[in-house]
Amino acid sequence: MIVVMKPGAGKEHVQHVVELVQEFGLKEHVIYGTDRTVVACLGDKRMADKGAIENAPMVERIVPILAPFKRASLEVKKERTQVEIGPNKFSMGGRQVGIIAGPCSVESRDQILRTAEAVKEAGCIGLRGGAFKPRTSPYSFQGMGEEGLKILAEARDQTGLAIVTEVVGVEQVDLCAHYADVLQIGARNMQHFPLLEAVGRIDKPVLLKRGMSAHLDEFLLAAEYIMNEGNDQVILCERGVRTFERYVRNTLPLAIVPELNNLTHLPVVVDPSHGTGHAHLVPAMCRAAVAVGADGVMLECHPDPEHAASDGAQSITPEGLKSMMATLKRIAEAIGRTL
Repeated sequence: MIVVMKPGAGKEHVQHVVELVQEFGLKEHVIYGTDRTVVACLGDKRMADKGAIENAPMVERIVPILAPFKRASLEVKKERTQVEIGPNKFSMGGRQVGIIAGPCSVESRDQILRTAEAVKEAGCIGLRGGAFKPRTSPYSFQGMGEEGLKILAEARDQTGLAIVTEVVGVEQVDLCAHYADVLQIGARNMQHFPLLEAVGRIDKPVLLKRGMSAHLDEFLLAAEYIMNEGNDQVILCERGVRTFERYVRNTLPLAIVPELNNLTHLPVVVDPSHGTGHAHLVPAMCRAAVAVGADGVMLECHPDPEHAASDGAQSITPEGLKSMMATLKRIAEAIGRTL
C-alpha cells in the first residue's frame, strides 16, 4: 500500500508516518513528487493498522498497490524515472533516445578504441562490451576479465561514452562497478537473485535484461529485487524470448515496450541484436523500437564482424551504424523525441 500525504506536508509529518510504518514491521520507501509526497509500505500489509496510519497528521489517504511489483510500479511513482549514465550524465528515460553500441566482447585494445571512436562519431551515448562472457559452451571465448574492463575505461576516458558491461557473478560486482558506468545483468542471470541483490546494494545504474523465457511480471519482479535493496537506477532491456521460430535467434516482442510504459516508471531499452541474431534485421528492429516508444536501443557493432570472437553474425559495422542513425533521428522527431 502507499500512504499519500496532503500537499504541504512537512518532513516531520513524513517522518512520523515512516516511524508508524516501521512499528508495524514494514519497510518504507519515501517518494518526493512535484506536488506531494507518498510513502510506499513494503512487506506483509496484514501486519499494518491502516486506521492508525490514515489518522496520522497530514495523511490524505491510503491506496492499495495491486501490482505484485511495488517499487517499480506506476501506482507508487507516477513520474517517469530518469537514470543518469556516464560522465556526460545522459538521462535514460528522458526526451532523448539513447543509443548504445559496441561489440559483444572485448577482444583487444585496438578493437575497442576503434569501435569507441566510431560509436561516438555516429552519435551514440554509450559503448557496450563484455569483459566477462557467460557462454553456453565452456570452450568458447570467456572474455578478457579485468584487462578488458581497463580497456573499456580507457575508451571512456578518450570518448566520454558511458560504459555498459555485463557482470556474471556476485564476486565480480565490485570489480565491474569500479570500471563501468552501467552494470548489465544478462538474460541468463535475470533470476540469479543473490546477484540482483548484490547490484542493488551499489550506487551504479543496472541494465536488466529479460530472461529468454520470462513473463512480464517475472521481469518486473526481478527489477524489484534490485530496487528492494535500495538501488532505483534500473533500466529494463527487452532482448527477445525463445519461441518455436527458427529463422531468428530469438523472437523480439516489441509490444512489451508500450506495456512496460503502462506499468512501470522505469526506462526501457531494446536489444535488437540478440532479439534477431542477424545483422541485416537489426536496423529495421531499431527503427521499430524507437517508433514504439523505447527510451534507448542497445546493439552490437564490430569493426570486423567476420572475425569477431562472439556474435559476429548479429553485429553491424560502424558504417552501417552511422547510416542507420540518420533514419532513427527522423523517427524520434516524428514521435516528439530527439536522438
